[in-house]
Amino acid sequence: MRVRRLGLSLAPVLAAGLIATPAAASAPPLRYVALGDSSAAGPLIPREIDATCLRSDRNWPHVLAGLLRAALTDVTCSGAKTTDLAGRQFGEVAPQYDALRPDTDLVTLAIGANDILLGSAFVTCANPQPPPTGPTCRERHTVDGVDQYAARIDATAPKVAAALEEIHRRSPRADVVVVGYLTYWRRGGCYPADPFTSADADYLQATFDRLMAMLARQAAAHDAIYVDIRRPSARHGLCEPPARRWLEGAVPASPAYPYHPNAAGMARAAGIIAEAVRDRGSHGPRTPVRR
Repeated sequence: MRVRRLGLSLAPVLAAGLIATPAAASAPPLRYVALGDSSAAGPLIPREIDATCLRSDRNWPHVLAGLLRAALTDVTCSGAKTTDLAGRQFGEVAPQYDALRPDTDLVTLAIGANDILLGSAFVTCANPQPPPTGPTCRERHTVDGVDQYAARIDATAPKVAAALEEIHRRSPRADVVVVGYLTYWRRGGCYPADPFTSADADYLQATFDRLMAMLARQAAAHDAIYVDIRRPSARHGLCEPPARRWLEGAVPASPAYPYHPNAAGMARAAGIIAEAVRDRGSHGPRTPVRR
């Protein structure tokens, strides 16, 4: 029944040109909690509202809350792993789960890349000085014939599953939305403008894609909506001209942390997520997964 309630309350807000009725205008705002890592937090995008988590007030949770006219509690934090949902990050940031309430209406979750240590590849696999030297990124991260990132993705799947179950337990009324990652590289990359060779860019993008496929499976299995922002951003990766980029590379052309979404990407992601939530809500109630 959660989706029917959510869909009816969002439709007056999201339909273009529609004027809210007095009943809709008097309805209480959605209670929305955003959980996740830097892909949602928006490090170095002005205006920073949390120096520890590098959280921006122009990240997609904030833009999404504006689109939905929702009351937002944003606890996304750069560097977050699934363990930081339940534990203190950096020893001082409260567990993200603490933001969840029984009356929460909507929860978004963006997590996984830090669990598989994917950020380390942006250091170990970069080849800033042509010609490329040394082993490929795939070779560096394959041990005894096993791709270490693929193995970590498999190991992270039950952690994501447990996170979704805990979100449902703490906020049983809420619609839960799992959000993937933007596209980084087009096929073949753009070396040497970006310091990842064609083979390494393809390998890293394939690793991101594998991670997102896992997130989609876990969402489907645990009564959550998965929103794919990879495909819509396919022509807006870091190899594109600055005006077309939704995320930045090694040397950002607009304020953003390297290899992270910029403000344009955050705004676009928010629109995609809002549309996905609205479309799902218009289909009426669904049968909850047994837990």
